[in-house]
Amino acid sequence: MTPRHVAVIDIGKTNAKLALVDAGTLREIAVVTRPNTVRPGPPWPHFDVEGHWAFLLDGLARFHGDHGIDAIAITTHGASIALLAGDGALAAPILDYEHPAPDELAAEYDAIRPGFDETGSPRLAMGLNVGAQLFWQFRTDPGLKGRVRHVVTYPEYWGFRLTGVAATEVTSLGCHTDLWSPDARGLSSLAGTLGIADIMAPTRKAGEVLGPILPQIARATGLAPDTPVHCGIHDSNASLLPHLLGREAPFGVVSTGTWVIAMAIGGAQVSLDPARDTLVNVNAFGDPVPSARFMGGREYDILTGGTEAAPSEADIAACLDAGRMLLPAVVAGTGPFRGRSARWIGGEPATGTGQRAACTGFYLALMTAECLSLIGHRGPIHVEGPFARNAAYLAMLASAAHAPVYPMTGATGTSQGAALLARNRPFDGAKTGQPVLPRADMIRYADDWADRVAAT
Repeated sequence: MTPRHVAVIDIGKTNAKLALVDAGTLREIAVVTRPNTVRPGPPWPHFDVEGHWAFLLDGLARFHGDHGIDAIAITTHGASIALLAGDGALAAPILDYEHPAPDELAAEYDAIRPGFDETGSPRLAMGLNVGAQLFWQFRTDPGLKGRVRHVVTYPEYWGFRLTGVAATEVTSLGCHTDLWSPDARGLSSLAGTLGIADIMAPTRKAGEVLGPILPQIARATGLAPDTPVHCGIHDSNASLLPHLLGREAPFGVVSTGTWVIAMAIGGAQVSLDPARDTLVNVNAFGDPVPSARFMGGREYDILTGGTEAAPSEADIAACLDAGRMLLPAVVAGTGPFRGRSARWIGGEPATGTGQRAACTGFYLALMTAECLSLIGHRGPIHVEGPFARNAAYLAMLASAAHAPVYPMTGATGTSQGAALLARNRPFDGAKTGQPVLPRADMIRYADDWADRVAAT
């Protein structure tokens, strides 16, 4: 049966969201959100899954009462794993991947983790490698491993709560966890080293139906007892899926949010450099995707101080004429220029001004272009998420990457991509706006920025 309305659980690093998506048009009919606030512990900083759960059940009931729900799909941020006890409860809270404590055991973990050639995972700080999280958690709580019956990836944790079926899925396993081998299309040697290979839940396809909702979920929400729940997908791969289904290579996709993820489809063959935060993601079909990323949304918030000033053309021209620019990196622990300290050239514009907004857009675009270059991008660039509405960013990205940039204005994004998992019909492609083309004055600015970065 082809669903009419798909409820999408969309847990981002900054916000948790429930969206009701029209399966025919991929238009969001209704949306509710709540902050993804991290609880301080004990035993460690962790996600407020019980708060999310109450929010999701309430939203499902309201959406079903107002519109009807025919299927449920799930997408979440990466770098997270859930450890389930025998009774189905969490054996331990889900660790916030930005907790720095795993770095305390970095040397010991580095001695056992597989190489980049096996996993496509760069070595990252804090808990951004799931393997590092698990190594630290098992050492911190020596009895934890013995309490775990199933290890599930994060989208599939929510699927388990809805259906009682434990699973893992390749897009989340392939998101710099150190636990997946993209070439072998199976678990990496680390699963055996950590002693969890036999408790890793079975790997299912992103669009596969885990099962119908549990009877208690049907009673709590009013949904039909046979409502199917689809396995789930990592959020950047949810953004990528409409493009894989509706475009011909080569092209690039930039998914923007807390993280900016650049992905190259059909690009040039390049050697990825893990020291520069390049990696191999795994798409919904299990295929490797050269990728690079930096914490662009977090940098945007830091640089703008929460203001939303839109730069005028005069602001943009003033920054270009003065050569006013920001060198990387604002969040120094991730991205292609890890370890560098941000530095303004030509004077720092005041927070809240149009020139500050223009320079911020330029900086984020230049970082994105660097990411695309590192992964061998070719062809047009399609930008998803909030940066698709940032004119300064789009124009500078087109100029720095020497490629047309298409802001995604139609039904695309994480929620819509996840809804495609439940849609039993062909997809004729994601809609785009008019292309943003390179500008000569911005090309000169981008070249100057690149020269200054290289000389630093």
